[in-house]
Amino acid sequence: MRSDFTIRLVTHLHWIKKETFALDRDIYSYWTMFAVEEGRFTYRIEEREGEAGFGSLVVCPPNTWFHRRTLEPLTFHFIHFTWDSEPSLEERRSLTGKLMITDIERLFSDYRYLRLLALEQDETALERKQHLVSDIWRLYELERNVPKEIGLNGMTTDIEIRKAAQFITANAFGPIDMKGLAFSLQLTPVQLTRRFRAAYGMTPSDYTTRLRLDKASKLLLETELSIDKIAQLCGYENGFYLSRIFRNKRGMPPSQYRSMPRV
Repeated sequence: MRSDFTIRLVTHLHWIKKETFALDRDIYSYWTMFAVEEGRFTYRIEEREGEAGFGSLVVCPPNTWFHRRTLEPLTFHFIHFTWDSEPSLEERRSLTGKLMITDIERLFSDYRYLRLLALEQDETALERKQHLVSDIWRLYELERNVPKEIGLNGMTTDIEIRKAAQFITANAFGPIDMKGLAFSLQLTPVQLTRRFRAAYGMTPSDYTTRLRLDKASKLLLETELSIDKIAQLCGYENGFYLSRIFRNKRGMPPSQYRSMPRV
């Protein structure tokens, strides 16, 4: 999924200790987010359904039925928003339903300031709310796209996927047969990709690329090795291929990255 989505706030309301929803389902003309501060509720949006509590952002696309039922008195931020760049159909699916944030301290701080501004709707307040809502989204995006440490925050109860992650981590700088890896875990390649993304926020191939480019970046800054040699050490056939991947993922060619200040 792209990491350059920018949220544009349309409406923000704050509901406190809501016992029940006025409607058990509703449909909105904007993208809608329920950012839960306290309590729990169940939801169903298209084929996505589940239970949400603190740390959950439940997102519903426009013109889509949003089914919901409170399980406990619910305190939450109701947010209508648009995107600077509308998601593709595949991206829309990945953005629908429950999204989780694990940095509770940062999230709670954003919620606290949103509470203070909740009843204000003037231009200055909306600008401040825009900043806070954007920060919440960027926090989610950061957690989703930066690999979590295997065995720590990235630990998953999905045993097969944990084994897959450990195998990739141990073998990232050599050839990896993803199809063979999937079959060794008694999974199809599609199942491996889907479950790995659910556990770690990226595909197995994306994770492998991240590990390789992290090593390449370190070697570029800390050694005088040639690009071809660095490519070989990082699992790529040659420097040309590494340069193409590096530019695409890091936004600059390896030579420019190497020219960055060293300490």
